[in-house]
Amino acid sequence: MPDEFARLTPLAFVRVPIEGVVGVALVLVVPARWRRLAAGTAGAVLGVLTVLKVMDIGFDAVLVRPFDLVLDWPLLRPAVEFVSGSAGPAGAVGAVVVVVLLTVGVVVLMALAAVRLSRVVVRHDRKAAGVAAVLGVTWAVCAAFGVRFVDGVPVASGTAAVLAYDHAQAVRTSLNDKKEFAKASAVDAFRDTPNDKLLTGLRDKNVLLAFVESYGRSAVESPQYAPGVDPVLDDGTRRLRAAGFSARSGWLTSPTAGGGSWLAHATLLSGLRVDNQQRYRTLVNSDRLTLNQAFHRASARTVALMPAITRAWPESSFYGYDKVYDYRNLGYKGSRFSFATMPDQYTLSFFQRTELARKDRGPVMAETALVSSHAPWASIPQLVPWDAVGDGTVFKDMGKGYDAPWPSGGRMRDEYRKSIEYTLNTLVSYVETYGDDDTVLVFLGDHQPAPLITGAGASRDVPITIVAKDKAVLDKVSGWGWQDGLRPARNSPVWPMSAFRDRFLTAFGG
Repeated sequence: MPDEFARLTPLAFVRVPIEGVVGVALVLVVPARWRRLAAGTAGAVLGVLTVLKVMDIGFDAVLVRPFDLVLDWPLLRPAVEFVSGSAGPAGAVGAVVVVVLLTVGVVVLMALAAVRLSRVVVRHDRKAAGVAAVLGVTWAVCAAFGVRFVDGVPVASGTAAVLAYDHAQAVRTSLNDKKEFAKASAVDAFRDTPNDKLLTGLRDKNVLLAFVESYGRSAVESPQYAPGVDPVLDDGTRRLRAAGFSARSGWLTSPTAGGGSWLAHATLLSGLRVDNQQRYRTLVNSDRLTLNQAFHRASARTVALMPAITRAWPESSFYGYDKVYDYRNLGYKGSRFSFATMPDQYTLSFFQRTELARKDRGPVMAETALVSSHAPWASIPQLVPWDAVGDGTVFKDMGKGYDAPWPSGGRMRDEYRKSIEYTLNTLVSYVETYGDDDTVLVFLGDHQPAPLITGAGASRDVPITIVAKDKAVLDKVSGWGWQDGLRPARNSPVWPMSAFRDRFLTAFGG
């Protein structure tokens, strides 16, 4: 079978697998006393490769990349937590049990099947040899002429061998990656910058850095989503302009897609490309200067609002927060919305009344992850008057009435669009309601959603926008070539997300 989800069609299985031809030849030449062992071992290896290919297909469908044998095991825990958050604990336990049984079953049954087929080959050795020879010639001809019934899936299949080779190469690369990343992270142009030279252009400003879950370029440009999302952005631009605010927008290329939000956060805040868990662990155990730490050194109070974090988060000390608010101390009394533990409006309202409304405070820099647009988009909140948000009780029954934790494909895409519209409207309404001369909002997508939403071949670009009332703030980024307003132009500059920290610190430094 092909190793990409988008190519799993019936015609994609019309192939001649070279490992089958070689397997028949192997059975015919191996001495009888070793035949059973050889067939069983080959079958088990094919079983393991089948499991690995299924992992590749799953990772391609969700994270738009193959499974990494070295680096991806830590992702099993958040995967289970995601299923638990969207389908309940029983659904998560059931999923784990089914996966374990299928994994063991595929390897064992493939080995037994290979042993059984080896006996058939031996009983019909002449016919088997003839068929193997014909198929071998067919494979060679198809390979020479590139015959295929499905684009990207040749009839002459060598995917098992290629799969094994590619993953062996990837293991070597992954093992060397830690050393390469440590070398890159040791170079930091801003580590020794004096405190009085950091972020001088934002002194006395309240800066809110908001990551919008799954807000990618496809939401702004895809014909399926743009007719709904773009009017929200354009209307938001007009509304903010009427309130005295201006905005500039561009594009960043995220290091991840479909998931792994924390990798995008780490990339933007550290100025390093963090695209796997090993890099993330190396980073959070280093002394790399983050944007949060830079604001802290510039005498701002730094806080994090992370509604999706439900347990201890030791990495928070690396980022340099003075205060961390997560699900356990955000005080939310309403209902969950599928994976999202609380609506984005509640998160922003809590920040306003807990941090910005205090009379005894200095400037605040806050980072938040807005999760109402997180997969599986099964339930989406509605905006309520800001003075009615309170402890979230107003959202108590709003997320109920959905018949399944995962919407069907067509409805899921529709709900994805609605979730992005909700969060964008929430941000605009927040600035309209609470913004002042000292407000600076930076919001961006963390990554594109999965290919089920974007379609195959989507880029990893995400929109980023800076909103401010003080003209001097946006004058600092006038040379970036960004588009006026909340919607970036198609030809707006595209930077790696890892480039943002240095450009931001340079633009607003002394």
